Amino acid sequence: MSNCGSCPSKGECNKDQQSCGIQNNPLNKIKKIIGIMSGKGGVGKSTVSALIARNLAKQGYKVGVLDADITGPSIPRLLGVKDAKAMGAPNNCIYPVQSADGIKVMSLNLLLEDENQPVIWRGAMISNTVKQFYTDVIWGELDYLLIDMPPGTGDVALTVMQSIPINGIVMVSVPQDMVSMIVAKAVNMVKKLNIEIIGLVENMSYIICPGCETKISFHEESGAHDFLKEMGLPLLGELPMTKGFARMTRGEESADSSAMFTPITDKILTEISKL
Repeated sequence: MSNCGSCPSKGECNKDQQSCGIQNNPLNKIKKIIGIMSGKGGVGKSTVSALIARNLAKQGYKVGVLDADITGPSIPRLLGVKDAKAMGAPNNCIYPVQSADGIKVMSLNLLLEDENQPVIWRGAMISNTVKQFYTDVIWGELDYLLIDMPPGTGDVALTVMQSIPINGIVMVSVPQDMVSMIVAKAVNMVKKLNIEIIGLVENMSYIICPGCETKISFHEESGAHDFLKEMGLPLLGELPMTKGFARMTRGEESADSSAMFTPITDKILTEISKL
């Protein structure tokens, strides 16, 4: 894939690879890039990425999703394209898969014969693959490219934030003190790299009693507010635990879940327009 949009020096310059920016593919015109991140796995980061993408697409925006979680790619399932395969293009480029609602998707699972096969790669190879998903994929014209980042503050997260021109980061958390501590590490990493944080989505925040429709929170309101204030994060919204969100893992879209997420997408659009 080296001829499609990679570094013109072919890695022969004296710059540290981690600190070297990526030259964008001339076939692509991407207006805004948003990273979706959490310090902890299993908090619903990929689900939030898929919900943002679907809501933006419904509002008429041209959207792409780059699945940077190479060893745990779930975006193809969440966007209903798990059985599709990315196709090769001239000059060693790749065409992304397009979902039923027009979202362009690139994930390592779209290149594998069997999605259940593990990716047993070292960090450098994973980081280079993520770079190529940005440079060597023909995204075309996009209003928003969403990058579903892997959990943690390791090599891939660092590569994405130092190499790709991200406009802002959406953090995802759940109402647990331990998770909040780990998310704080990710927040501080983003701040050290001088990237704007759009805000935080709190997933699995509450349930609705099926008998009386009472909202039952999983945390003390004051604790959540204290964490947000301490981190300097705006709360973009809270998501409940519902069967609708659970069904997304099978590629099914719930109208109620999508509608519930719309105000969060609107806040993201408002915040990123200020950046």
